[in-house]
Amino acid sequence: MFHRFRTWLDSRRVAARLRNRTETAPLSPLSPGTFRPLQDRDVPLLFLAHNDLKFIRSLLAHYRALGVTRFICVDDRSDDGTRELLCAQPDVDVWTSSVRYGEARRGKLWREALFARYGKNRWYLNIDADEYLVYDRCFEKPLPDLIARLESLGVRRFAAPMIDMYPGGSVSAFAFDGATEAMPWEIADCIDGTGYVIEKTKRFLSLAGGPRRRKFAAEAEMMKYPLIYWDDECSFGISIHQPLPFDRNFSPICGVLLHFKFFADYHEKTRAAVADKQYFGGAREYQRILDTVEASGDLDFVYDGTLKYSSPEQLIERGFMRPVWSADRRVET
Repeated sequence: MFHRFRTWLDSRRVAARLRNRTETAPLSPLSPGTFRPLQDRDVPLLFLAHNDLKFIRSLLAHYRALGVTRFICVDDRSDDGTRELLCAQPDVDVWTSSVRYGEARRGKLWREALFARYGKNRWYLNIDADEYLVYDRCFEKPLPDLIARLESLGVRRFAAPMIDMYPGGSVSAFAFDGATEAMPWEIADCIDGTGYVIEKTKRFLSLAGGPRRRKFAAEAEMMKYPLIYWDDECSFGISIHQPLPFDRNFSPICGVLLHFKFFADYHEKTRAAVADKQYFGGAREYQRILDTVEASGDLDFVYDGTLKYSSPEQLIERGFMRPVWSADRRVET
């Protein structure tokens, strides 16, 4: 009871502080060029992209298979063909901005503006271009079924940590070009099976661990809420990892975001991220990775606890997430 009160009080305090925030990040529709409202039956997905061409075909295929009917993308000045491929898709709305990702408070202002534009009081998927959501029986029970299940449980925010995937050997030997709809986990098919630490704070469930922490002492927060019911109370004012109101951030962990950073082009991508300086702390995490890689000359994440990924059911068996479809209609945190 005391924990809930602390969470409620902190949520109100932070929301009051942010209420007078006047920051904006202008957005303009690129494709189809005119605004297309969502229909009640639509399952919309919002994502950000910057030179993510290798993921686009598989990302669209994966989420279409899960039941997404509309994609809303902010393209942050891609020059690798990402924008052109997205603009050719009839179910994708592409937006651009006169400011970069960092100036848009690491994309938070873009996300909030588009949720307001497309309509509140509805569910959205909210991800990045290298994140693929999986959950219990996801290829049998599409997103409308999952949303109905969450509503029956009184859950309005679906917790799913990012789990970093990596190939089973020297990363430089494993290329993924995204030329087809083949999924990235067919190449980067390994995860850390141990070493995760979860902490219940007054604002959210904080999760740390994985190969970036093990190899680079990275401080990245892994918890996210990729499926979110967005209404007037919601905000990413603190962080996309701990959205307001805070009391909604303690739902059971019933999903995982398979997260892909490490393929043969990792050195080039990391260098570009460091030079771009759009990420948190001037891209200091990417700088730490770059320093380590340039000192060692190669990168191999495999260790005694490496687990070869096979299916969402495996992640349930290994304790990464819980089942969604419990017969008793109750899922414990």
